[in-house]
Amino acid sequence: MASIVTYKYIKQNPDIMEYIRRADKALEAQGFTEHSFAHVEKVSQTAGMILSELGYDERTVELARIAGIMHDIGNVINRIDHAQSGAVMAFRLLDNLSMPASEICSIISAIGNHDEGTGQPLDPISASLIIADKTDVRRSRVRNSDLLTFDIHDRVNYAVELSELKFSSDKSSIVLELKIDTKISSVLEYFEIFLQRMLLCKKASMFLGIKFEMIINGTSVL
Repeated sequence: MASIVTYKYIKQNPDIMEYIRRADKALEAQGFTEHSFAHVEKVSQTAGMILSELGYDERTVELARIAGIMHDIGNVINRIDHAQSGAVMAFRLLDNLSMPASEICSIISAIGNHDEGTGQPLDPISASLIIADKTDVRRSRVRNSDLLTFDIHDRVNYAVELSELKFSSDKSSIVLELKIDTKISSVLEYFEIFLQRMLLCKKASMFLGIKFEMIINGTSVL
């Protein structure tokens, strides 16, 4: 059965947009970095790009984009286990839109497995979501404007002057290239926060049949 549920349709759904907005407000109250529309739209775009570049069909790409836009709604309940609660929320929302069960399964599996504490790649959609989410590191996600009160998460994100995710010329690898201001945060601090996430990206890339590589300040580190 064909589905009318598209990325554009989801973005025009006021209920889903409200869940995204309120989830980010909950994280803001707890001092977390930005998880609002800038983040989820970037994740959505990147997840779709990954599968498109690897030759997946248009509907699979579309489902990855939908998973990307909805992946953090569980934060409205609690940051802890937000992947699993978000998957349950997404099930109800998409089921009410009469989306086919096969497509709902793909989206909620991806959402439920995007967190590095409990997640793992199960299919191309979940793999692309993991990579897209965990590589969104950038200065503009830091909300705190007082450098003197930065915690390690603020420092690491604020230190990233350039972040680019791209395929190698032969598409055998996906490469995360970062330029980090080491006067603000050391490369070691980056890995203190992001090592588990980068290892999950490596596992997700392997699932897609490609390598995951990192270049920081011109040096290959992973």
